[in-house]
Amino acid sequence: MSSAESDALDGGIGTAKTGAGPDEMTSTGSGAMSPDAGSDTLRIKRIYAPPEAADGIRVLVDRLWPRGMTKETAQLDDWMRKAAPSPELRKWFAHEPDKFAEFALLYEEELRSEPAAGEMERLCAWARESPVTLLYAAKDERYNHARVLRDAVLLRLSAHGS
Repeated sequence: MSSAESDALDGGIGTAKTGAGPDEMTSTGSGAMSPDAGSDTLRIKRIYAPPEAADGIRVLVDRLWPRGMTKETAQLDDWMRKAAPSPELRKWFAHEPDKFAEFALLYEEELRSEPAAGEMERLCAWARESPVTLLYAAKDERYNHARVLRDAVLLRLSAHGS
């Protein structure tokens, strides 16, 4: 992807009710996992899965562009790099399941600070109006930052009565 393409995606747009599988668990804010209460407006999905009409607003929430993915195939509405974990946190976590609880706590802390906090507000605004799908490239569907981000947005929405 060229710099111009990534710049064009960077400032644009805008779960989890899921079937059986890893998305039935959700963070409780302390990194612990509990059954997902469900939401038809906010869900997570691997960027490599085919786009669907039910995706609504498709938002890539990775800091790095996914390998082998073209802009056309991704069909993104926005690329929220600033909503992704910091490079230091991402490298420390390294998708090691035994670090996930601590990673979730540290990432939730990052989400309360700028620039991620502003991206959280945008996600909340979109989720109040239409379905939003947070897209990520990680192979591990259970232990990844998109789940923590989704749960943080859902928590914020419920705290504000939305």
